[in-house]
Amino acid sequence: MAVAMLLGEDVARSERFIAPAVLYVGFLAILFGGAPGPLPEPWAASALLLYPVGAWLAHAVAETEDDTARTVTLSAAGGPLPVAAGVLLAATAGVAALGLVAAVWGVVAAWGTATTGGLLDGLLAHLACGITGAAVGSVFARPLFRSQGVALVAALTVLVVTGTSSWLPPVGTAAASLGNGRGGLGLFGDLLLAVLVAVAALTLVVRVEQGRFASWRDSWSALVERIRPGS
Repeated sequence: MAVAMLLGEDVARSERFIAPAVLYVGFLAILFGGAPGPLPEPWAASALLLYPVGAWLAHAVAETEDDTARTVTLSAAGGPLPVAAGVLLAATAGVAALGLVAAVWGVVAAWGTATTGGLLDGLLAHLACGITGAAVGSVFARPLFRSQGVALVAALTVLVVTGTSSWLPPVGTAAASLGNGRGGLGLFGDLLLAVLVAVAALTLVVRVEQGRFASWRDSWSALVERIRPGS
């Protein structure tokens, strides 16, 4: 928790959170600015957008320190596990706040159409999408990816493929359940799966930081250098 607060303060000072937050709030203004229709359907769009926004926030948190500061943080925290967990916790706090904004804005904009069950479904869907996005963003950053360009292309590919497949849990099914009522795993199941994805991402990042996949990472870095223009 202390590492998450430290990283969150670093992101706040660097103002790297502003772009994804402004993008999301601007989208909410468009979504709920006119006649959004009865809830929970409009929340399907805001939950789905929280997927890439969560990835953006997690990447910003993971990359907020330079290599020297990161080494100091790893040493002070006692290893890579607290740091990797701090990245996910800080990003999750961000997506939870944005998801709450979307839920409240939707209730106000579509006053009288929200039910207690619908509000709970909306909150769960936003959390499922946001946490999964945070997991993706934490993977496509240091220490797995040193090249920002390669990380961006890879992350966008994963986000587009998984975010546009309505049958694929947890993001696709969570958003689809709000839009057309398709069951899938159910929103509690989607949220649980999102947490498991985050745990898997955490495990992968920690193992890479510990050097478990050093040979693979070196081979990947060498391949990127060979195909990079001008190299």
